[in-house]
Amino acid sequence: MALTVGFDLDMTLLDTRPGIKATYDVLSAETGTYIDSDLVVSRLGPPLAEEIARWFPAERVEAAVARYRRLYVEYALPGTLTLPGARESIEAIRQRGGRVLVITGKYEPNARLQLDHVGLVADEVVGDLWAETKGTALREHGASVYVGDHLGDIRGAKAADAVAVGVATGPYSAAELAAAGADVVLPDLTGFPAWLADHLR
Repeated sequence: MALTVGFDLDMTLLDTRPGIKATYDVLSAETGTYIDSDLVVSRLGPPLAEEIARWFPAERVEAAVARYRRLYVEYALPGTLTLPGARESIEAIRQRGGRVLVITGKYEPNARLQLDHVGLVADEVVGDLWAETKGTALREHGASVYVGDHLGDIRGAKAADAVAVGVATGPYSAAELAAAGADVVLPDLTGFPAWLADHLR
């Protein structure tokens, strides 16, 4: 079976914090609702609706989510940064004839736009999944490795019996990722190509 590796998106492949902060700031200004965007971007990972519900009453959450997703296209894409080692990690998989999946909690159309914006190419992009539900997609696509920065990513990998590779580029330290059950913890993706080569020996 061909090598298939899954990646989380936010704070694993891409630093999306500047654009997400900008989008929340516009949403806050438009709606007159206070949102601490610095706090928001310090805890990326869980579903958008969960974060929105921290700032909006229940009856306004659905509309605020829809508006955020529309604003995202205009305000979030320009601030996207590719994290160190992301391109090299994808290339390392391609060089071995492997497939690259992006499995993210982000709204799938926006995840695709964001990858296109920075020129990263995945074989499959699956959005709107979180924690154990990521495991379902990993199984469906035959992924043997899942790479992420969040404790929810570790749970997703475990749910699929995939090797859980944690990268300490998000809200959790290397020690926290290891304690959550990551099989491997890297400071960032710059070490992934070497780890992959060793893993496949």
